[in-house]
Amino acid sequence: MTMALQHPAERGGDRRGRFERMAESASNVTGSPAFYCFCVLLIIAFVIVHFVEVPVAWMIFVGDMMAAVSLLLLALLKNTERRAEHALQRKLDAIAAVLLEQNGEGPGSRRAHENLRAAIRMDENV
Repeated sequence: MTMALQHPAERGGDRRGRFERMAESASNVTGSPAFYCFCVLLIIAFVIVHFVEVPVAWMIFVGDMMAAVSLLLLALLKNTERRAEHALQRKLDAIAAVLLEQNGEGPGSRRAHENLRAAIRMDENV
Protein backbone atom coordinates (compact mmCIF):
# COMPACT_ATOMS: atom_id res chain seq x y z
CA MET A 1 0.00 0.00 0.00
CA THR A 2 1.36 3.41 -0.91
CA MET A 3 0.66 6.67 0.85
CA ALA A 4 -0.85 9.29 -1.42
CA LEU A 5 0.05 12.93 -0.90
CA GLN A 6 -2.94 14.27 -2.82
CA HIS A 7 -6.06 15.64 -1.22
CA PRO A 8 -8.50 12.76 -0.50
CA ALA A 9 -11.18 14.35 -2.69
CA GLU A 10 -8.77 14.64 -5.65
CA ARG A 11 -7.57 11.04 -5.73
CA GLY A 12 -9.17 8.90 -8.40
CA GLY A 13 -11.02 11.71 -10.17
CA ASP A 14 -14.79 11.70 -9.85
CA ARG A 15 -15.12 8.05 -8.90
CA ARG A 16 -14.63 7.08 -5.29
CA GLY A 17 -12.06 4.49 -4.36
CA ARG A 18 -12.33 1.62 -1.93
CA PHE A 19 -10.92 3.66 0.96
CA GLU A 20 -13.31 6.56 0.33
CA ARG A 21 -16.30 4.19 0.33
CA MET A 22 -15.03 2.49 3.50
CA ALA A 23 -14.39 5.85 5.20
CA GLU A 24 -17.91 7.02 4.31
CA SER A 25 -19.44 3.82 5.72
CA ALA A 26 -17.30 4.03 8.85
CA SER A 27 -18.29 7.67 9.29
CA ASN A 28 -21.95 6.67 9.14
CA VAL A 29 -21.39 3.90 11.71
CA THR A 30 -19.41 6.09 14.10
CA GLY A 31 -22.13 8.72 14.00
CA SER A 32 -24.78 6.23 15.07
CA PRO A 33 -26.31 5.85 18.53
CA ALA A 34 -25.11 2.22 18.61
CA PHE A 35 -21.47 3.29 18.30
CA TYR A 36 -21.99 5.91 20.99
CA CYS A 37 -23.32 3.19 23.30
CA PHE A 38 -20.30 1.03 22.44
CA CYS A 39 -17.97 3.89 23.42
CA VAL A 40 -19.85 4.46 26.69
CA LEU A 41 -19.58 0.74 27.48
CA LEU A 42 -15.87 0.82 26.69
CA ILE A 43 -15.40 3.73 29.10
CA ILE A 44 -17.43 1.95 31.78
CA ALA A 45 -15.28 -1.16 31.28
CA PHE A 46 -12.18 1.01 31.64
CA VAL A 47 -13.43 2.44 34.93
CA ILE A 48 -14.54 -0.96 36.27
CA VAL A 49 -11.24 -2.59 35.38
CA HIS A 50 -9.45 0.04 37.46
CA PHE A 51 -11.70 -0.35 40.52
CA VAL A 52 -11.91 -4.14 40.51
CA GLU A 53 -8.78 -6.09 41.15
CA VAL A 54 -8.09 -7.64 37.77
CA PRO A 55 -4.83 -8.66 36.22
CA VAL A 56 -2.76 -5.85 34.76
CA ALA A 57 -3.04 -7.50 31.33
CA TRP A 58 -6.79 -6.71 31.28
CA MET A 59 -6.14 -3.08 32.22
CA ILE A 60 -3.63 -2.79 29.41
CA PHE A 61 -6.01 -4.48 26.97
CA VAL A 62 -8.91 -2.13 27.75
CA GLY A 63 -6.60 0.90 27.58
CA ASP A 64 -5.21 -0.27 24.25
CA MET A 65 -8.73 -0.74 22.89
CA MET A 66 -9.61 2.83 23.83
CA ALA A 67 -6.42 4.13 22.21
CA ALA A 68 -7.10 2.16 19.03
CA VAL A 69 -10.68 3.42 18.76
CA SER A 70 -9.47 6.99 19.35
CA LEU A 71 -6.83 6.71 16.64
CA LEU A 72 -9.28 5.29 14.10
CA LEU A 73 -11.83 7.98 14.89
CA LEU A 74 -9.18 10.66 14.47
CA ALA A 75 -8.24 9.31 11.03
CA LEU A 76 -11.89 9.13 9.95
CA LEU A 77 -12.60 12.61 11.25
CA LYS A 78 -9.66 14.08 9.35
CA ASN A 79 -10.65 12.30 6.15
CA THR A 80 -14.24 13.52 6.43
CA GLU A 81 -13.06 17.05 7.21
CA ARG A 82 -10.78 17.16 4.17
CA ARG A 83 -13.48 15.85 1.82
CA ALA A 84 -16.02 18.37 3.13
CA GLU A 85 -13.49 21.19 2.85
CA HIS A 86 -12.72 20.31 -0.75
CA ALA A 87 -16.41 19.99 -1.67
CA LEU A 88 -17.14 23.39 -0.13
CA GLN A 89 -14.24 24.98 -2.01
CA ARG A 90 -15.49 23.54 -5.32
CA LYS A 91 -18.98 24.94 -4.64
CA LEU A 92 -17.59 28.37 -3.80
CA ASP A 93 -15.48 28.32 -6.97
CA ALA A 94 -18.58 27.44 -9.02
CA ILE A 95 -20.57 30.29 -7.44
CA ALA A 96 -17.74 32.73 -8.08
CA ALA A 97 -17.45 31.58 -11.70
CA VAL A 98 -21.19 32.14 -12.23
CA LEU A 99 -20.93 35.60 -10.70
CA LEU A 100 -18.09 36.42 -13.07
CA GLU A 101 -20.13 35.28 -16.06
CA GLN A 102 -23.25 37.18 -14.99
CA ASN A 103 -21.56 40.48 -14.26
CA GLY A 104 -21.22 42.71 -17.26
CA GLU A 105 -18.79 45.47 -17.93
CA GLY A 106 -19.38 48.66 -15.98
CA PRO A 107 -17.64 51.19 -13.76
CA GLY A 108 -15.50 49.30 -11.27
CA SER A 109 -16.54 45.89 -12.55
CA ARG A 110 -13.11 45.20 -14.01
CA ARG A 111 -11.48 45.53 -10.58
CA ALA A 112 -14.20 43.36 -9.02
CA HIS A 113 -13.66 40.73 -11.72
CA GLU A 114 -9.92 40.69 -11.04
CA ASN A 115 -10.45 40.36 -7.29
CA LEU A 116 -12.96 37.56 -7.78
CA ARG A 117 -10.68 35.69 -10.20
CA ALA A 118 -7.82 35.99 -7.71
CA ALA A 119 -10.05 34.67 -4.91
CA ILE A 120 -11.08 31.65 -6.98
CA ARG A 121 -7.47 30.47 -7.18
CA MET A 122 -6.58 31.48 -3.61
CA ASP A 123 -6.88 27.88 -2.33
CA GLU A 124 -4.13 26.78 -4.73
CA ASN A 125 -1.61 29.07 -3.01
CA VAL A 126 -2.20 27.66 0.47
